[in-house]
Amino acid sequence: MSQEQPERHAIATAQGKQPSLVLIDGHSMAFRAFYALDVTRFSSTTGEATNAVYGFLSMFVSLLMERQPDYAVVAFDKGKENFRLTEYPDYKAGRKATPRELPGQIPMIRDIIRAMGLPVIEYPGYEADDVLATLSRQGTQQDLHTYIVTGDKDAFQLVTDSVTVLYPKRGVSDIVEYTPKVVADRFGVPVEQ
Repeated sequence: MSQEQPERHAIATAQGKQPSLVLIDGHSMAFRAFYALDVTRFSSTTGEATNAVYGFLSMFVSLLMERQPDYAVVAFDKGKENFRLTEYPDYKAGRKATPRELPGQIPMIRDIIRAMGLPVIEYPGYEADDVLATLSRQGTQQDLHTYIVTGDKDAFQLVTDSVTVLYPKRGVSDIVEYTPKVVADRFGVPVEQ
């Protein structure tokens, strides 16, 4: 976090605006960006696919400009092994294999986010959504309005009056805001259930 962040937090609070935190599910959004843009149309000078990099960063920069959060974090899954697979070996059974052009783009995204001076968090044995859930709870404890950007519907259980899920309806740019009312209207049950 830069030194201007606490100052921005104080200014936002003084202006009556609740300070905000944007949490991005790195793998989820990179996956969405990969499928949103034709892999054959985006490549580096050495021939590496860059469609997910371009799509992710376009969404990320637009989101930062639009929301102007006081804080932002990108979380990524750390490796394939996690506590869910230990407890239930078929946890990811039935999922399509990751396209061969995508894994090499994830480190590029991480490097660019870090170069922008923003934190990238990965925790061994956990997925990005576990990290986002923890950070959203900490954000609430710090009186921040938290926006979770993910294509994972499991995140809807985290929605509260101070946590909003920004869910991409199509690609990475058409985003729906899930508040407690939107979740209840869409699924017919309150978030708590």
